[in-house]
Amino acid sequence: METSLNQIATIVISIISEIMKDIWFDANHVEAWLGGRPVIHDLCLQLRIGESTTILGPNGAGKSTIANLINRNLYPLVRPNSHLKLFGQSTINIWQLRSSLGLISSDLETRFSPQICAKELILSGFFGSTRLGRDQIPNPQQLEKCKSLLQQLDLVSFAEQPFGQLSDGQRRRLMIARALVHDPKVLVLDEPCRALDLRACHQLLGTMRKLCHQGTTLLVITHRIDTIIPEMSRILFVENGRLCADGTPKQLLLDHKLSNLFATPLHVFEHKGYRQVLPG
Repeated sequence: METSLNQIATIVISIISEIMKDIWFDANHVEAWLGGRPVIHDLCLQLRIGESTTILGPNGAGKSTIANLINRNLYPLVRPNSHLKLFGQSTINIWQLRSSLGLISSDLETRFSPQICAKELILSGFFGSTRLGRDQIPNPQQLEKCKSLLQQLDLVSFAEQPFGQLSDGQRRRLMIARALVHDPKVLVLDEPCRALDLRACHQLLGTMRKLCHQGTTLLVITHRIDTIIPEMSRILFVENGRLCADGTPKQLLLDHKLSNLFATPLHVFEHKGYRQVLPG
């Protein structure tokens, strides 16, 4: 009997370990403050590899604060009953984090000189810098990876152009290419379609869909329902710094639920996995 119980315990532990292995973001009763006020309240959330997710909410809801917790621009309050882990670790070396996770935001684009050429910007990702220094000489493998990413994201014709001369859509795809140099398991995109016209937005959505099909897990933070791609398997609603709903697109992207989230009457239309909203 004792042997049988030990075997069951071993199997249970093995199953739990296998489940936990896929969790890349693990927040338990997390609270964070910024500018003397709380911006995240009691966040309990687990995100898994292979489960592309959209965080949706109105402006000022606290969506981007979660991205700041992920990239360590913001730290949670230290409390006995809370923790925040990335890839199973509470303490993460920033360089190690780059090999597992890439983060894209409009603010990140402002850190790069308008004069840097597209190819150099991608290559700088290997060194975690904003441009190539004198001692930062890409090796043949890194050059080949850069070439492959330029092709993958349809940027070959812009490789030698200055960053400042590219369109908003081209710059956004270039930032994604830079984030992919280490083949991260997870790509976080904070308001990826901000300031993009329709053509650039649709090109970027196509890139995001391609990344999902190639095995990259996406976490997309947005207030725009029309930019939620069909490959999203999970939707999170955030309001006033709190996670207020968690479910599938079919469960949450409904008239009454979106109307409540955005505090205005909305009517949702679906076509080929995409959704558009009109005033209700």
